[in-house]
Amino acid sequence: MQPTPLPMNQRIATIDILRGIALFGIFLVNMPTFFMPDFKKSYYSLSIQYEGFDQWVRLFFDLFVQARFYPIFSFLFGFGFYIFLSKAELKSSQPRKLFSRRLFILLGFGILHLIFLWYGDILHTYALTGFLLLLFYYRKAKTIFIWAISLIVLYYTMTASQLLIPQSYMESLRYTNETVGTKKVADTIQMYTGANYGELIGYRFTNEVMPIIQLYLFSAPLILALFLLGLYVAKKGFISDVASHLKLVGRIWVMSGLLAVPLLIWLAIVQLNGVDYGFHQDTVHYLIQQISGLFLATFYIFSVVLFLHKAPLTKFFSALGAAGRMALTNYLLQTVFAVTLALGFDLYNKVGLTVGMLISIAFFSLQLVFSMYWLKHYRFGPAEWLWRTLTYKEKQPFKKNQMELSK
Repeated sequence: MQPTPLPMNQRIATIDILRGIALFGIFLVNMPTFFMPDFKKSYYSLSIQYEGFDQWVRLFFDLFVQARFYPIFSFLFGFGFYIFLSKAELKSSQPRKLFSRRLFILLGFGILHLIFLWYGDILHTYALTGFLLLLFYYRKAKTIFIWAISLIVLYYTMTASQLLIPQSYMESLRYTNETVGTKKVADTIQMYTGANYGELIGYRFTNEVMPIIQLYLFSAPLILALFLLGLYVAKKGFISDVASHLKLVGRIWVMSGLLAVPLLIWLAIVQLNGVDYGFHQDTVHYLIQQISGLFLATFYIFSVVLFLHKAPLTKFFSALGAAGRMALTNYLLQTVFAVTLALGFDLYNKVGLTVGMLISIAFFSLQLVFSMYWLKHYRFGPAEWLWRTLTYKEKQPFKKNQMELSK
């Protein structure tokens, strides 16, 4: 029997809305990387200086945006995996094969995006890590949760081990990074502002794509852990059946918020140079930011879940849900728009953080309107339609019929 996709009326609206919110948060975080050589500066541990109002925007981002939304996106991937596979089991004799094909196609999207558009692609990372999810689908929820927490502890233990590096070595490493990194940053600016597209692709492949691929093994444990948390919540039904778990969901919401507060205060103090950790300043900052991000992401998720459980679905949330249903299309459009703006209009290394934020807000607002309009006439976003068609090896209906249009 030929498998068929999940009907649209069976989707969980809250998940689409959360995906739309995460899409916006990730765009805010990504925007500076389209216009500035942030990857090279980060790769060589060079400090990124901000002046004027940009300093306060950076502080706001570090406290409430940076590392707060990719955990939500990753969590939703694990949640979606459970929905996809549980439905595929009812329609296909080989649900794992179907999901694997879905991942291979996503990997194709990711590789093309990574090589030809932007180094910050997350699709290839999700696709590669997604194959590991197949090992956990039939595991008990408790086992999945233990694995998730263990992988998170492993990741941050690996990161924190940098604090054990002797200061003498750190001094030498910083000198090397500053010497080599400063030149690499200058080379990046020169290529992005002066090279043609073919030359830029060649440069990016060696200096951005390959380092990103090499960093995958380091990031994989955390991404898998976030996937597993999404799988765990889906299995437990905390979001799909909020009413039955209302007290527990409320406790998770309160505890995640309370745990985030002291970490955010600590992060603000570090960000404002209120405390000096010497050569380990960047590592401490990263650890606090990432760990607080897990708690704050959890707080954001369950804030939305609780709000939508009690409040009617407004037009704004409907628009976010529409953007979330077209997350792949919108994610790729964000890259195309930003890269075109940065390179096509000679704005690379000329757009500050505040202006970038305003550009993000304006373009995402257009995406909300576009997504609402598009889904009134079509069943899926263009990229989602192609993804589904290739996954099920059968052309999916694209335009809505007259009955659907009249609703």
